[in-house]
Amino acid sequence: MKIHEMRSAPNPRRVRMFLAEKGVDMEYVQVDLAKGEHLSDSFREKNPMAKVPVLEFDDGTYLSETMSICRYFDALHPEPPIMGSTPLERARIDMWQRQIEFFFFVPSGMCFQHTSGVFAKFRRTFPEWGEANRRAAGRFFDFLDGHLADQPYMAGEAFTVADITAFCTVDFNKLNKLTIQPEQKNLQRWYDQVNGRPSARA
Repeated sequence: MKIHEMRSAPNPRRVRMFLAEKGVDMEYVQVDLAKGEHLSDSFREKNPMAKVPVLEFDDGTYLSETMSICRYFDALHPEPPIMGSTPLERARIDMWQRQIEFFFFVPSGMCFQHTSGVFAKFRRTFPEWGEANRRAAGRFFDFLDGHLADQPYMAGEAFTVADITAFCTVDFNKLNKLTIQPEQKNLQRWYDQVNGRPSARA
């Protein structure tokens, strides 16, 4: 198996962190999004949506979507249980994973795509929409700081895939000129804790 990715992109990083937590070794093939390699016919055969990452199986079939790839490897390697062990744990982790993805990860991506200029050569961009998403992502920094006031991790007492998504989003937002503020001490404490894990280097 191998994964087609762009190392600097946030979705592939989420998968790399997940696999590092699971102790899964993987071959990675780089796809240069800035050069439009993801828009080629050969790449669209792997993923018609022209997005990374894409998992390529040894039989020549493919699986795309970050969380779908993570779920596949979680089923193969259930330990450590970073997607939960019990029905309630799985549901609670999935809830926070989805909320962080919808209200933090997606606005952060929309801000970058519509304000950085990187995507302007591939599609029409809307800077005002990008700025609206910058504000939405910035507000979520405050939300997360309050959320972490009485618990160590995003979904409760243990590190989970929700922390991976939040951590990668915080780091990605440096490109949007959004960072943890000095008064956001709960968020900073959480960030330092996750940043200290070996998987943060993946």
